[in-house]
Amino acid sequence: MRPGSAKPPGGLGLRIRLQAVLWLLVVSAAPAALHPQCLDFKPPFRPNRDLEFCVMYREFGCCDQQKDQELMARYYQIMENLDLGGYESCAAFVMELLCQECSPYAAHLFDAEDPSTPLRTIPGLCPDYCSQFWNECRSVIPSLSNDHRLHHAKDNQNRLCKLLELDDADYCYPHLLSNQKLTQNLGRVQRDSDGCLQLCLEEVANGLRNPLAMVHANDGTHRFFVAEQVGLVWAYLPDRSKLEKPFLNITKAVLTSSWEGDERGFLGITFHPKYKYNGKLYVYYSVEVGFDERIRISEFRVSANDMNLVDHTSERVILEIDEPASNHNGGMLLFGDDGYLYIFTGDGGMAGDPFGTFGNAQNKSALLGKVLRIDVDNNERGPLYRIPPDNPFILEHDARPEVYAYGVRNMWRCSVDRGDPQTKEGKSRIFCGDVGQNKYEEVDIIKKGRNYGWRAKEGFSCYDKKLCTNSSLNDVLPIYAYPHKVGKSVTGGYVYRGCEHPNLNGLYIFGDFMTGRLMSLKEDKNSGQWKYNEVCMGVGLTCAFPGLINSYYPYIISFAEDESGELYFMSTETPSATSPSGVVYKVVDPSRRAPPRQCHYDPLPVRVKSSLIPFVPKETLVPPEPEPTKSYDWLLELLDPSSVRRPAMSTPAPIRPTTRPPRRKGRPRQKTRTGGTSELRNGAVRLVSQEFLQGDRGRVEIYVDGEWGTVCDDLWSKQNAKVVCRQLGFQHALKAARNSEFGEGRGLPILLDDVQCNGTESNLLDCTHAGVGKHNCAHYEDAGVICGNTKPAAEE
Repeated sequence: MRPGSAKPPGGLGLRIRLQAVLWLLVVSAAPAALHPQCLDFKPPFRPNRDLEFCVMYREFGCCDQQKDQELMARYYQIMENLDLGGYESCAAFVMELLCQECSPYAAHLFDAEDPSTPLRTIPGLCPDYCSQFWNECRSVIPSLSNDHRLHHAKDNQNRLCKLLELDDADYCYPHLLSNQKLTQNLGRVQRDSDGCLQLCLEEVANGLRNPLAMVHANDGTHRFFVAEQVGLVWAYLPDRSKLEKPFLNITKAVLTSSWEGDERGFLGITFHPKYKYNGKLYVYYSVEVGFDERIRISEFRVSANDMNLVDHTSERVILEIDEPASNHNGGMLLFGDDGYLYIFTGDGGMAGDPFGTFGNAQNKSALLGKVLRIDVDNNERGPLYRIPPDNPFILEHDARPEVYAYGVRNMWRCSVDRGDPQTKEGKSRIFCGDVGQNKYEEVDIIKKGRNYGWRAKEGFSCYDKKLCTNSSLNDVLPIYAYPHKVGKSVTGGYVYRGCEHPNLNGLYIFGDFMTGRLMSLKEDKNSGQWKYNEVCMGVGLTCAFPGLINSYYPYIISFAEDESGELYFMSTETPSATSPSGVVYKVVDPSRRAPPRQCHYDPLPVRVKSSLIPFVPKETLVPPEPEPTKSYDWLLELLDPSSVRRPAMSTPAPIRPTTRPPRRKGRPRQKTRTGGTSELRNGAVRLVSQEFLQGDRGRVEIYVDGEWGTVCDDLWSKQNAKVVCRQLGFQHALKAARNSEFGEGRGLPILLDDVQCNGTESNLLDCTHAGVGKHNCAHYEDAGVICGNTKPAAEE
């Protein structure tokens, strides 16, 4: 359905199980994946008002003023039971321990992020601090906690401090306060090593057929309306339930087909700014009139008897434009802040805008390849639309007065900037993504009377060299353009101006239909330049908040705002107008949220006459998977190189949202190598690694009784690693890696657990273990090693 690009291969998907919530990404030089989280399972925030008690977290944390007051009241309640000496020795301890509920890492301190452990009543303490607490203030433990284990251990320092110890020492109090790896970027949008912004998603709607627009009516109801390419528009209530009867159904009139990549169909919808009072909305769709194909812009009114149903008899055709080809149909409609209707048309199709001397886009007497602006107010009598008096070419001979800007190839998805919530800076700007020909995609800001260059230019590059050198071109350059090695069909987005995610304010987020990339631009106020950052899905525990996911279907069709300004996008697994694989996703920043209750709104009531279909999410959190590596039977190749057909992967292709989103392909089953695996001996090992190809490090996979499997062991030791490394020909084990540092071997069975070696065994099967195939662990504990031939410094 997308403009001007070849159809990429599709992919069928399997849902990935929610065990990923417990998956922990371990990086050798850093603590566990940075994951600030509050006890309510949400990100931290900056309080609206200063805290009076837990002042150390007044800039950023998990407490608003109400919670701060509750903790202060509890503090005084505890301190009332102490004499003067107890008050002097315990006041600071009690305050610090109570206030850890306000820590940005409260969920880690209290084990809230691990559903398999009970919530701690006293935060996890570092051993030295715990020792000091025990010596000076153990008498307050019964007042701080109702945990009987702590009461019984109160008089035994070692036992008590063991109970208060955290499994992940990086997060223990108070050392986490001075851990720069945790605190240096606290509250900012997290970036991976490539600078890719780590965001998450929330599934909002699913089962849609090429959802290409989502709009709201700005009427206070906070409903949203999702349009399908076939000509259906569905109404959703704020609780995300869907009305069973469509809001609009013009499927009989809409021209489209089921073949993947068809650009015709229902392409755009927008509500009149005064819809709450006049009930008007406007749609943009493809029609067939005789032997001609056209784009049609029509006006409808909502039914007088049902606020969730369009009066289908009210259609008035505002404008029709002949389409010389079936592609480049444009499709965007929006109302600017000036109250006028903007219409974004394509150049008419085919390659290179071959129509006329200079093409449709440079011909101001043609309506194709343009941004049009018309006035549809007060059109009940007289003309269906009028020309705004300040349209730029209204007095120019041979120019159509509707033209507002020209030189457009096929703008796909435009938006109006709401402006900064405080200063209103940027308000009223119109951003568009303009799909390129064969080299570049571009993002433009639309200005009155300007020429956007096509077909003379494509992005910043010349396309038609004769036109490009014309001194009268006077074209506007894009604010950003990217080559086709990055993406091949831009999908314009929005500048985020919502309330829930303050970090994202001013970030223009857009995408690419063909590659599935999410991208962002941020304006440098000093230089006026736009800085690019790719957007990728958070890995490890970054998105492990209730209801969040970190994957999406690859074909990004459109972006949207809801009535409160939150950002969404729509994508599908199969880009066909008849494939019900479309999903609406809400964009979420997991590193920071707005203070509680700041973004609250009360929707106006909606009178519902249709049955409601409750929303049932289908997506689950997806952990990052290993990169493909040359993971073949190297031992067998060493014995008999001719017997190996390489490379048969032990793991599937990776999910790498920095380059493209997951396509949800089912995991391939482990392939049997004909005439080869029988020669391997039980206990043979190999290393599979995401990032390294040297063969000296990776996830340990072991061969037992005809199949490869993983070693899943949370007690994996250096002695175990020595056995593996020596078996592979290395002299030393540099590291015993736990917690799937080199990725999860989820396509393989878990063959070994609870392995205990003395370091001299010939292979892991000779060590003590739970038994082949017996385990009580999961792949997020898959073990790995780093081997070498240079003795570690600690052993020299």
